[in-house]
Amino acid sequence: MKKRAFFLVVVLTGLFSLPVFSQTDNEPVALGLPGDNLNLYAVLDIFQKSKTLEDFEKALNDPDNKVNNLDLNNDGEIDYIEIESHKEGNTHVIVLQVAVNNNETQDVAVIEVDKDKKNNVHVQAIGDEDLYGKNYIVEPSGSASGTPNPGYTGGSTVIVNNNTTNNYTTTTTSPGYVSASVSAWPVILFLFSPVYVAYRSPWHWGYYPPYWRPWRPVYYHDYWGYHGHYYRSPYYRRTAVIRNPRYYNNYAARRNTSVVVRDNRTNGRYNTTYNGRDYKRPAPVTRPSRPGNTTRPGNTTRPTTRPANPSTRPGNTTRPTNPSTRPGNTTRPTNPSTRPGNNTRPTTRPVTPTNPSTRPAVRPAQPVTRPATRPVTPTAPSTRPAVRPTAPSTRPATQPTTRPATPRPASGSSNRR
Repeated sequence: MKKRAFFLVVVLTGLFSLPVFSQTDNEPVALGLPGDNLNLYAVLDIFQKSKTLEDFEKALNDPDNKVNNLDLNNDGEIDYIEIESHKEGNTHVIVLQVAVNNNETQDVAVIEVDKDKKNNVHVQAIGDEDLYGKNYIVEPSGSASGTPNPGYTGGSTVIVNNNTTNNYTTTTTSPGYVSASVSAWPVILFLFSPVYVAYRSPWHWGYYPPYWRPWRPVYYHDYWGYHGHYYRSPYYRRTAVIRNPRYYNNYAARRNTSVVVRDNRTNGRYNTTYNGRDYKRPAPVTRPSRPGNTTRPGNTTRPTTRPANPSTRPGNTTRPTNPSTRPGNTTRPTNPSTRPGNNTRPTTRPVTPTNPSTRPAVRPAQPVTRPATRPVTPTAPSTRPAVRPTAPSTRPATQPTTRPATPRPASGSSNRR
């Protein structure tokens, strides 16, 4: 009888404690940022099930999927999420953005799809820093090539439209095949097909598809009820490491941001979605430490802690701590007056004539009187003639007025008779 009563108590205790544990697991978790209203786990799950980027955009904005709960311009209606893709080699960057008004666009998140040299495909959904904070990244869990997700079954047909030839190419996975890797997702087959053309949404602010009917956003507590199970899913996980930072940095250089979104976040206008409730923050995700830092090859004997006493360093155990007892200098005296070869050196300098011990306190004064006049020397006569001597007095003062007559030859006419 006692055993039955004890068994009954154990069973009742387990039944009553089960709801307590389930409530703890289902407790809402919030970043406290606008990105809480677009669950990246759900976004990545819709991306996995989409056939093309156009289908992906339509599924994001479908009210039946209850994924989009963004109201960035704070007008009381859900915003339309546009898709814009870029391609560079084997890397695809798929940007999710919202037109806040006619002039501003805000990027919400980026999905990076990269194929490495071994044909392994990596997919990451990276939230924008203004909406999710820094390094909010969601990716498929498991190995680099992906993890089977029993929630998705292959066998669907992917139709790729070639705009240059107006032909259609179909790719079909095996019927009933459960997707075993990221490379088997229909949208991945579409992105890496030879006829793929980068997609850009034809819709923009004030011009939306005919099926689009915006609705009022719901409170975050209700939104969590739609997507809380993704946080416990073994097929997606959070990480803090960007697998391809070079391409992400290229995107970040042309990233779209909105002043309206920044002002609304600063002024707390997005806090109304929490309805005044407080939620716990997600568990922080840290970067994994690089293996091999503590046991680097070829350096296993490197001490982890530096010895405090230099005298006990490896390879220097015999180094003396006292300089006076160093090898090769054991007889070095500590007093300079008793150094070898200098025992008779006097401590004080002797007084010599060249080094008088006393100096005159006062320098002798200069001669008081100086000769007023320079001595007269023969080379320097003291007196010079006041006037220059005149010209010689014998020089004729005037030139002669008459010149001596010169004999002139007689003319021939004088001899004539």
